[in-house]
Amino acid sequence: MTGYAVIIAAVFALALGLAVGYGLSHLTGQGWIRRARQEAQRLLEEAEGQARDVILAARDEAVQVRNDAQAEVSRWRTNLRREEERLQARREKLDQRQEALDKREQGLSKRQSALDRQRNEVEQLQEERLKALAQVAAMTREEAKQELLAAVREEARQDVVRIIREIEQEAKEEGERRARKILTVAIQRMASEQVAELTVSSVDLPSDDMKGRIIGRGGRNIRSFEQAAGVDVVVDDTPEAITISCFDPVRREIARRAMDRLITDGRIHPGRIEKVLADARKEVEQTIREEGERAVYEAGVPSLHPELVKLLGKLRFRTSYGQNQHAHAIETAKLSAMIAAELGANVELARTCGLLHDIGKAVDFEVEGTHALIGAELCRRYGLPEEVAQCVASHHHEAEQHTIEAVIVEAADAISGARPGARRESLDHYIKRIRALEDLASSFPGVSETYAIQAGREIRIIVRPEEIDDLTAIELSRDIARKIEEGMEYPGQIKVTVIRETRAVDYAK
Repeated sequence: MTGYAVIIAAVFALALGLAVGYGLSHLTGQGWIRRARQEAQRLLEEAEGQARDVILAARDEAVQVRNDAQAEVSRWRTNLRREEERLQARREKLDQRQEALDKREQGLSKRQSALDRQRNEVEQLQEERLKALAQVAAMTREEAKQELLAAVREEARQDVVRIIREIEQEAKEEGERRARKILTVAIQRMASEQVAELTVSSVDLPSDDMKGRIIGRGGRNIRSFEQAAGVDVVVDDTPEAITISCFDPVRREIARRAMDRLITDGRIHPGRIEKVLADARKEVEQTIREEGERAVYEAGVPSLHPELVKLLGKLRFRTSYGQNQHAHAIETAKLSAMIAAELGANVELARTCGLLHDIGKAVDFEVEGTHALIGAELCRRYGLPEEVAQCVASHHHEAEQHTIEAVIVEAADAISGARPGARRESLDHYIKRIRALEDLASSFPGVSETYAIQAGREIRIIVRPEEIDDLTAIELSRDIARKIEEGMEYPGQIKVTVIRETRAVDYAK
């Protein structure tokens, strides 16, 4: 409560006392009036005392507030003075830096003027030098310029060759490192047996006497067997064995199984031959269906057309360089899926393309064309997406590759065919392939010698250095590799190395 409120309360109390006293005086008489006056006087004195105390307290509080306000103002004035002094110091430093910058700019202007004068002097000296060179060399300035440009062009060309070689080497090393890592992971995950197979076309006999029973009287039995089976039966001097020859591997397998049964049973005559061949044909057809379903299941490619499944089963009796194509298709599908997963490509598309990439080999002896193009047409015929058909058609570069999955399938096909023990070929065919490889490389101009090494997996070409420079050597290696891809059939890949060697010889006498 403030002092003014106390005063008002005291006055109010005094007035109330007077009123009470006045009333009591009329009610109780003079005694009561006297006592009321005394009480009123006492209350008035107490009120005056309280008012004095409140006034004194209010004065003390006002003095304290004034002192605090003065102290706060002093503090603010001190802070403002310090801030002003700091700003003044910064302003002086900025002025000093501006003066230093002005002096530095003046110095740079002087140096620029000196550089301009020196540049003019150098240009004059260069002009005089060119005139002197023209007089000494008996050449005009334009001729000297052309000669200089030719020298610079040749030097730049050599630098470009060196830079290209360094960039290609770095890119090749990095690409090989990454590719080696991806392929190693895929091969490690795809651990399968690699045993080269050949479709069996010879039948073992218990004795040479069985050859006569197979031939029959006047060749009746062997003619009946060949006509019914659609194969050629070769009976030669090979002891205790005959050979069945046919371009159709399925028919050859049917004939082989039927001949085994006839030899085991011992009853060989035209009627029996037809029945045994019919049973063998049903058995082989059942095997084809089972093998096709097994290929689809192991590769993880469901929902294929039944005809494609049947063609996959036929690959069980088809070989290439001794490698069974049924197992090769399954392995290629698994490798393609693993590599696609490592590269972030479409795994299912790569798996399907890998399984079907050689599907044309099941009918390539019946239809004209390469197995890649035949396989692509089969994929289109039986409702597969165009990406699958394009991938199948391009895995031997007979069509352009448009997707990364096509490149992956090509790599997986090469891995499956190039692994140790996967393929083999006859000596005659091997020698012909090596000779053709060397002849192809020797057909290019500037080639001095060619050597096929590492079983035909690498060819080294030595060129004449006076005809082939470094840049042309790089182009030559690419041209030879491209021509090998277009004109030869080979398992895996072939490394083309062009060697250009320059020798300087002198004699000390």
